[in-house]
Amino acid sequence: MLQETDPERVLSVIELSFKFIDLATRSWDYLHRNNYDEIADEAISELNARFREHGVGYDFVNREIVRVDSQLVHAEVVRPALALLAAPVYKGAQAEFLSAHEHYRHGRMKESLNDALKALESVMKSICIKQGWSYDPNAPASKLIQTVFDRGLIPPFWFSHFSALRTTLETGVPTVRNRLGGHGQGTEVVDVPAFLVAYALHLTASALVFLVEAEKALP
Repeated sequence: MLQETDPERVLSVIELSFKFIDLATRSWDYLHRNNYDEIADEAISELNARFREHGVGYDFVNREIVRVDSQLVHAEVVRPALALLAAPVYKGAQAEFLSAHEHYRHGRMKESLNDALKALESVMKSICIKQGWSYDPNAPASKLIQTVFDRGLIPPFWFSHFSALRTTLETGVPTVRNRLGGHGQGTEVVDVPAFLVAYALHLTASALVFLVEAEKALP
């Protein structure tokens, strides 16, 4: 690995190594010790500290190396989103959100947008299932958003305060995806800029945190 000149290959080796640390070394069978959870957590924490120290722009979270464009947004939005999605009911959404970051890391911008939208849709479907609300499984994001709002995920007296959020949910990620990632691009190749995809991922993370927390607050 020390002789490798391709940064992506180096990151892949690091990711594989730390997946092993996070999965296998926590078992009693590994070194017959009781405190290996703490040792594994410290190793992951040090890796991320080294990434930040050298300005690498990546973070190891949920057994994946994800690209970090803003430490503040990552700490305040992306990490909380992944923590909330760790609940079994949101397992599909978590996989899609991590996949979106994986595509982003490898420069597959359109695929990243598509998976970001899938994660948003999956969270809303999971909330509907959890609450017993009827919904169309084939409904697009805009109709799913309308469903959760109609069902009182946001109390009516707060609608004015959350009108901007509703507009963002309806026209933000879905519109970005529909125009740049989800349909035929004709005779010209459409390049999706990385900064736009980063914005869409952060927007998605914020929406996921909001939706999950709002559902938890329901009576």
